[in-house]
Amino acid sequence: MKLTLRTTLRSIPVLLLALIAANAIAHGDVVPHAVDTTGLDNLGSEWRATNPFRKNETAIRIGDSAFNQNCARCHGLGAVSGGIAPDLRYLPEGDEGDEIFLNRIRHGSTRDGRVYMPPFEGTLSQEAMWAIRAWLEKVHVD
Repeated sequence: MKLTLRTTLRSIPVLLLALIAANAIAHGDVVPHAVDTTGLDNLGSEWRATNPFRKNETAIRIGDSAFNQNCARCHGLGAVSGGIAPDLRYLPEGDEGDEIFLNRIRHGSTRDGRVYMPPFEGTLSQEAMWAIRAWLEKVHVD
């Protein structure tokens, strides 16, 4: 087969499409990002039932960044869901919301054997999870 300028030019769109497809496939396998919780108290290994960082400005700042790195791809930037996953701004405030949040972020969610949300226990620290919750309460809407 003789390689001509015409054959080469015809190949360019195919190569571009292949590159775009490879990039899209690579984006689907996203690894959670580590969260730097410097400035927050170490909570130890026993899980707290309620958020010890409620209204803590350092936790809110850390939680904002942690949410954007680990949660926004499904729950939306600023926690404003586009419909793929629940809009977390509507979680109840206080202890009731803490219980719902902690159960879901630690253990994830499955339906009919399919993972809808992966468990983050063992990936994110308790401090990181509660920092995210502190930020979510800051953006809460009724």
